[in-house]
Amino acid sequence: MRKVLLTGAGGTIGSCLYEGLKKTGRYEIKAADLHEDRSRGIQAFDVTDKDKWVELTRGVDTILHFAWAKDEEDFLGKVLPINVTGAYYMYEAARVNGVRRVVFASSNHATGFYPTGTSITPESPYRPDSFYGVSKAYIELLGRFYTDKHGLESVNIRIGNFPSDNRPHSERSGHIWISNRDMVQLTERCMEAELKDKFLVLYGTSRNSDNYYDIGYLESLIGYKPQDDGEKLIEEAEARGQEVKQDETAFQGGGYTQKESK
Repeated sequence: MRKVLLTGAGGTIGSCLYEGLKKTGRYEIKAADLHEDRSRGIQAFDVTDKDKWVELTRGVDTILHFAWAKDEEDFLGKVLPINVTGAYYMYEAARVNGVRRVVFASSNHATGFYPTGTSITPESPYRPDSFYGVSKAYIELLGRFYTDKHGLESVNIRIGNFPSDNRPHSERSGHIWISNRDMVQLTERCMEAELKDKFLVLYGTSRNSDNYYDIGYLESLIGYKPQDDGEKLIEEAEARGQEVKQDETAFQGGGYTQKESK
């Protein structure tokens, strides 16, 4: 049974993964989050605690790093130490303890300033739309470094939109949405797939009809076969007379790309 450390296990995506992966019966999961939840087996963990990283990663095969600070939080006070410093401590602990693979929750906001309608790939240059996106881009590069220098396997999922109620609610969300079951499947494939290159970046969405990103190649690359389509759910909601937010902007990052007034 593969031993896994899951950070951010109490969050929206982390909770989905924690429950979904446990149901498979294939993993021994060590779950951690900022706040302890004994009823669910989640232990308290501050990702800026270097020594705790070393302790938690002993004997671990795979790290699922899904803990982060959001963009609206203070960059110097929260985003930088939690996202960037925390990731550095993670990779160092993984190196020291011989962890095989890290699966990192990156974000579509690492490339959010590409115009809507522009076809991009994971190889396209970074165009972050926020300090949050900047931190995700930096951590992807950190993974590249640890792969090249230390041989650690690094898989980075640029997650699209993951609402807590498992349904897209806006025009933009329909393009980049990923369902609960597709998120679990994609993460498991990122954990289990044999990689031709030890470093991999991919966009994490369901098989949305009008997707911002081409994800069709992921079936042959890692075996990912998404089941759900956000565009169809949006169309069904509109047919029922439900209001769908028209929030698509000139850029793929949506509202994150709006310029702040001085």
